Amino acid sequence: MDVILWTLRRGENDVVNLYNDLSGLMQVSTGGNFLNFGYWDSTTKNPIDAQANLCDIVANMTHLEKAVRVLDVGSGFSEPAFFWKKKYPTVSITCININSNQLKSANNQARVNGINLLNSTAVKIPISDESCDRIIALESAQHFKPIHDFISEAKRILKKDGEAILAVPVLTKPSKMSITKIGILKFTWSSEHYDIQTVKKTIQDSGFKITEIRFIGENVYLPLADYYVKNRQFLRSEILKRYPSYVEKILFKSMLKMKQAAADHTIEYALIK
Repeated sequence: MDVILWTLRRGENDVVNLYNDLSGLMQVSTGGNFLNFGYWDSTTKNPIDAQANLCDIVANMTHLEKAVRVLDVGSGFSEPAFFWKKKYPTVSITCININSNQLKSANNQARVNGINLLNSTAVKIPISDESCDRIIALESAQHFKPIHDFISEAKRILKKDGEAILAVPVLTKPSKMSITKIGILKFTWSSEHYDIQTVKKTIQDSGFKITEIRFIGENVYLPLADYYVKNRQFLRSEILKRYPSYVEKILFKSMLKMKQAAADHTIEYALIK
């Protein structure tokens, strides 16, 4: 009952509670702490590879090797930040997350790697004006409510020549038009269900210039669902060690619905710079 209420309300505390309860499901399913869907190509062997691919794509789009100070907003367990810090050791990275439990889990490794951790909401960020040259929201902006407040904060914090990038699941049409096509995915895709036009308009209305958009849904949703179906027996046995069987059944049905929604272009995955 709690999970249903958290999913329906989707306030900041609800999202924290939901991730505290269900992030283990994604860790078990993927074998790691990245907490993103990943980017799958012909060489990808498993979810960890796919998730690292997505981190690489985001880093390359925003030329992270040239960055000085990076703000990773909605950082989860900070695994992407650890990944980027290893590849770009001179970059200073601050991870912002409203979920204090996830930050505590990342604390020791962050200290070793020289990564700053900050417990904060994404819509009112305690960072000074024009202090960062990169802002990254890797599969987190769909939880920011309202997203306009985050975009405004990003505009304030970025230097004049800085870049922000969002890797975000989106609807292709306004949610009221698409909600019947989402079905069970509405309840397991626990976010605000922003549509791409709303996100683009919000960014542009805040004074940002969109310099690049990539739609990569066919390399995200479909192969992820196929991987789960192909490996369901093993994944189910691992999930049942921590969760009741109905959780796995809902996850499986959601994967099938996600694949269907991606195939008929109800949902997309956008990289917006």
